[in-house]
Amino acid sequence: MSTPLADFKARTESTIARAWQERGPLAWVLSPLAAVFAAVSGARRAAFAAGWLKSVRVGVPVVVVGNVTVGGTGKTPTVIALVEALRAAGYSPGVVSRGYGAKIERPTAVTASTSARACGDEPLLIARRTGVPVWVSPDRVAAAQALCAAHRDVDVIVSDDGLQHYRLVRDFELVVFDHRLGGNGFLLPAGPLREPLSRHRDATLINNPFERALPDWPNTFALKLEPGEAWHLANPALRRPLAQFGTGQSGANSANTTNSAPQRLVAAAGIGSPERFFATLRAAGLAPQTLPLPDHYDYTSNPFADIDADAILVTEKDAVKLGAWNDARIWVVPVQAALDHRLITLVVEKLRGRPSA
Repeated sequence: MSTPLADFKARTESTIARAWQERGPLAWVLSPLAAVFAAVSGARRAAFAAGWLKSVRVGVPVVVVGNVTVGGTGKTPTVIALVEALRAAGYSPGVVSRGYGAKIERPTAVTASTSARACGDEPLLIARRTGVPVWVSPDRVAAAQALCAAHRDVDVIVSDDGLQHYRLVRDFELVVFDHRLGGNGFLLPAGPLREPLSRHRDATLINNPFERALPDWPNTFALKLEPGEAWHLANPALRRPLAQFGTGQSGANSANTTNSAPQRLVAAAGIGSPERFFATLRAAGLAPQTLPLPDHYDYTSNPFADIDADAILVTEKDAVKLGAWNDARIWVVPVQAALDHRLITLVVEKLRGRPSA
């Protein structure tokens, strides 16, 4: 059950997110603070550009997958798909990440058995899905150097977020948006932007589940997240197509049984934009009750304890924090990012320093 503090935080975040989509009274009241934020962040960018603040090249090419807005946009599935694409192109990639929410004192390697509390939910998911070396640290330069020292075969690093971590020299910047794009176009705290929309980048990727027209920006591509078969949290070998959750089938042993009563279905998501997950399920023909949770929800309390449901669908990002739970109702819905081949070609050409034949 969620706590009053958690409920208040969720309501506050929802109110701010709505305010950031329009230039209403709150945005204009906060616009002087946005001007201060713009001056400070702009001065910092200029200091790195002029060499007054030192940037570090770690010895192998670096691709940064990040955003200029606050909140989740689909970076983690993008990183996973990009790692797989680079591996298919002949590279041996590694990944660095901040390790959001974890107390990390020094660069730390992440393995499939690492606790999410020790490394953060997203790095753990990336490590489990890709099997490549993953290191975490708030200092991404230190994380990249430690990764390269421990894995001499790694010849390209993908940074999960870190677009504003200018100490790390990067060879390719991929900025990811969702359907909200830049919101009202204001910088923090009047709007969702960490940097201006005009910020230079090598390519833009838009997570676009509602199939809205892409903006006319250079090197802009659509990101499609395709759901796979759901797997059972307590028994990962047990899998079910999403369509089955719209029938009377339910529970861990429901693959071979059918009930006449409709299934009571709940979908929960502790990601940056829970509605994207819910929209994915609706597109698959499901009509679940929904439980949006704060991004990086830690699950120290059980939000499902008082829920009356036959099945609860969660994201992979949530699942890495639920491994010890004994709730047979929980099923995990994986998603696969489908990257445009033109984007992959653009990344590889930039890394190789020349257009491919």
